[in-house]
Amino acid sequence: MLTVIEMRMRRKKNLEERLAACSDYLIECSNADLNYENAGKEPKLIDFETLFGNANRIMLEVGCGKGAFACTYAEQHPDVNILAVERAANVIVTACEAAAEKQLSNIKFMKCTAEYLPGYIPEHSISEINLNFSCPFPKAKYAKHRLTHKQFLDIYKTIMKKDAVIYQKTDNMHFFEFSIESLSQNGFKLNNISLDLHSSDFQGNIKTEYEKRFSDMGMPIYRLEARL
Repeated sequence: MLTVIEMRMRRKKNLEERLAACSDYLIECSNADLNYENAGKEPKLIDFETLFGNANRIMLEVGCGKGAFACTYAEQHPDVNILAVERAANVIVTACEAAAEKQLSNIKFMKCTAEYLPGYIPEHSISEINLNFSCPFPKAKYAKHRLTHKQFLDIYKTIMKKDAVIYQKTDNMHFFEFSIESLSQNGFKLNNISLDLHSSDFQGNIKTEYEKRFSDMGMPIYRLEARL
């Protein structure tokens, strides 16, 4: 069943067949109704050691898009296991195919929204969370949908290890300001805040699809790190 957002997108040709072809990379999720009140009521917690065959640390990307960041991260960090989450089947199929083409063994994808994470991710199991160019939901009435809103920060707190870190990148100044305030008010300590990432001396940045587009337009990229 496709969500409203997916129905507004042009359906990819042979979508179901393509998803089936890369099923080894896709974790099955039962959240088609998107009724967030049901999120976590019937947990199907992932056993990461069984899933990946090792006890390496876990990096979670929420909103992975077409998977450029997650796949590059997996290539650069073979000793880290990556769980990349994306809500749209039309998009996540491209990410799965990219991982399959690269024959990556340390990455899996999950088609769901962040509200469902507690139903799949065990408490205190995540070492790193990446929020790359999340939808800013600019209208104030939709603020609760922003991935740095308190309701999501509370979710992250339950799945983060004690020394875990959240990395956020965005091109939206107002969303960035909201994130700084929300994170600070909810117990996170911020550091390495950048108001123009690409003009800074930061090393090791992995560009996402959106990031390249925005930076090519001369737009500043905002970045922060947050820890409990």
